Amino acid sequence: MASASEVGARVKTRLRLGLGLLCIFLSGLSARAATYYVTIAGLGGEPDYEQRFEGLANDLDKLLKDSGGNLRVYTLLGKDATRAHINDIFATLAREAKAEDDLVVILIGHGSFDGAEYKFNLPGPDISGTELASLCDKIAAKRQLIVSTTSASGGAVPALKKSGRAIITATKSGTEKNATVFARYWIEALRDPAADVDKNEAISALEAFQFAERKTAEFYESQKRLATEHPQFEDTGKSDPVRAPSTESNEGLLLSTFTLVRIGEAQRAAADPAKRDLLAKKEALEQKIDKLKYEKAAMPEDEYKNQLTATLVELARVQQELEK
Repeated sequence: MASASEVGARVKTRLRLGLGLLCIFLSGLSARAATYYVTIAGLGGEPDYEQRFEGLANDLDKLLKDSGGNLRVYTLLGKDATRAHINDIFATLAREAKAEDDLVVILIGHGSFDGAEYKFNLPGPDISGTELASLCDKIAAKRQLIVSTTSASGGAVPALKKSGRAIITATKSGTEKNATVFARYWIEALRDPAADVDKNEAISALEAFQFAERKTAEFYESQKRLATEHPQFEDTGKSDPVRAPSTESNEGLLLSTFTLVRIGEAQRAAADPAKRDLLAKKEALEQKIDKLKYEKAAMPEDEYKNQLTATLVELARVQQELEK
C-alpha cells in the first residue's frame, strides 16, 4: 500500500503533466489559427486500388475545402504522390505554419513493414515512418495529428511518436498487412453529424476515430469476415497505442481537444468575422471541460466541482451570445 507521501507525489506528477498538456492544447484554441491538411493517396498497384485511393483522397479534399474555416488543404494523388512532391509540400509548411496552427497528415493506400521500419508505398521511392516524422518535426505547429489508414500502419507508431503529436493507425501492428477499409469510415466521420457525439457542432479527432473504429468493426461483422485491421491511437508521446481513451494514462486527451471540422452553426460562426472570437472562447471552454474530466482523479472533489460549474456557466453565457 502506497504511503501518503507517495500518493502526494503521484498527484503532483499528474498535475504537472496536465499543465504541460494544457500548454499544448491552448496553442490550438483560437478559431483564427489555421489547420494545415496534407492528404496523400499512395500507390495502388492495381487499377481497382488506384481508383479507390484516388476517389477517397478527392472526396476528402472536397469535404475539407467546402467545410469553411481557416483550413489550408494540400492533396497529392496518382502520379503526383511522389516523395519529391511530399518534400516540396512540407517545405512550404515549414515556411508558413506557425506554432498556434494545427497539422493533420492523412495517408491513404498501402503500407509495408519489414519488422523494423514502416514504409508508405508511393510511385517511385517509398517514404518511411522515420522520414515522415522528420518532415513533421520541421513544422512549427505544436499540435499535430498523423492518420495512417494503410495496411501495416501499426508498425509506424514508434517512429512517429512524439509529445504534442497524436497518431491514429488502421492496424494494431505492422503484421496486419491486408488492404484496409478504415479510410472510408474516417472520411465518413467528417461529414456525418452522428459522429458529433457531444453535439457541439465540431467533430474532434477522438470522435472521428471512435466513429470509424466502430464502422470498421461493423463492416467485418456484416461481411462475416475475420477482421484483419484493428484501429488504434497514441496521443501522449510516451505510451503504447490503445483503442479507447483513458483518464489514467491521459490517452485520448489530445484527440478529444483536436477539432477537425465544424458543422452547422459552428461552421457558419467560423466563417463570420463577428463571431470567430466567441467561437474560440466556446471551444476553449469545451476543451477545458474535457481536460477537467481527465484530471478529476487527481483533484480534490470540491475543486473539481467548482471548476466544472464555473466553466459550464461561462459556456452557457458564450453560447447565448453566439446564438444572438
